[in-house]
Amino acid sequence: MAKTGPQRYPDASTAYWYGSKFPGSAMESNVVVWHTTEGTALPAYDGGSNAPNFTAVPDFTAKRLVWYQHFDFDVSSRALVNRSGGVDTNTLNVVQVEIVGTCDPATHTKWEKAKRTHLYTPELPDWAVRDLAAFAKWANQNHGVPLTSGVAFKAYPSSYGASSVRMSNAAWSNYRGHCGHQHVPENDHGDPGLLPMSAILARAKGTTTPDKEDSMAGMDKADVFNATWNTDDLPAPKSAPDVKTNPKWTPASYLRSIYNAVVGLPATLDAIRKDVAALRTDVANLKKGS
Repeated sequence: MAKTGPQRYPDASTAYWYGSKFPGSAMESNVVVWHTTEGTALPAYDGGSNAPNFTAVPDFTAKRLVWYQHFDFDVSSRALVNRSGGVDTNTLNVVQVEIVGTCDPATHTKWEKAKRTHLYTPELPDWAVRDLAAFAKWANQNHGVPLTSGVAFKAYPSSYGASSVRMSNAAWSNYRGHCGHQHVPENDHGDPGLLPMSAILARAKGTTTPDKEDSMAGMDKADVFNATWNTDDLPAPKSAPDVKTNPKWTPASYLRSIYNAVVGLPATLDAIRKDVAALRTDVANLKKGS
């Protein structure tokens, strides 16, 4: 199949080019599959044997993404599992992008405590959204990849395995636009988690307002609970006994703390009432004896 349009993303480094070692299959890419590396540096990709087409590495000082290109835009890369039988994955008109960072809230918390600067996909800074949108816009203008996403991005770890957003073989074969590793059949990875795809595509279209959609589509009760109560950390109360070692609490922790305080109030009030009654008796007795 012929490749059309520019094959190199402007300013992307080809210092880690694997297209010569692993020639791949030519195609006309009309799908972008997004990944996270679950690390903080450009991976070695086992010498290119499991590399994507592109890797976006954060430069926190310059507040920009540094792009590395490993294969031509319209050449199959190697970051997806492709099992025998079923459907094609890497070679089914998909261009793949790895974002250096994590989608795992547990990893995010661990790295935060270790003061390890990183990208966390549910909380991408504006400059990261801007640069991911610039790539999506370029892919649309030069290769016709639609600035749409017909799938819901689930929070990790609910996105792992046979989740509710994993596409069927038929859906995958007919898909066009943007999706994540979590959506690809024959795969079990859950990256890039709760990637703000709507915000990225809205920025690519030249707007700042995401398309109207149900941001919780495809999420079960556990996903909704985690997204509401376990994702965003809050400063721990100054009165917390472990505030120095555990400086951030989830909303769920705050709710539990309030519950624990409130649930003990009836017993405390009963004790106060008894003490007051005893004091009244003592005062009455003192008055009688005076």
